[in-house]
Amino acid sequence: MNEQKLTGMMGLALRARQAVTGTDACRMMIEAGKCGILLMDESTGINTRKKMENLCERTRTQFAVIPVGLMETATGYQGVLMAIRKGSFADQAAGCL
Repeated sequence: MNEQKLTGMMGLALRARQAVTGTDACRMMIEAGKCGILLMDESTGINTRKKMENLCERTRTQFAVIPVGLMETATGYQGVLMAIRKGSFADQAAGCL
């Protein structure tokens, strides 16, 4: 995993409004079929993690678990979930994993 590149892509995607953070916003993006990749912090609660993994598997959305603190470093938010819209940002973020 190239953490430095992933951190940059996460920050860029958020500033370009191609990403959302938070459980509800991520869930809505996944259900709408607009999510290219879901990034979950390792500190995500067990129930939330299981629900989001099941949702991603059901909708065939790619997801990944990232190290603790990486999302806060990249975005400044202490959110534990980030959904990146389908397109080049999601493709490049997936390439960093």
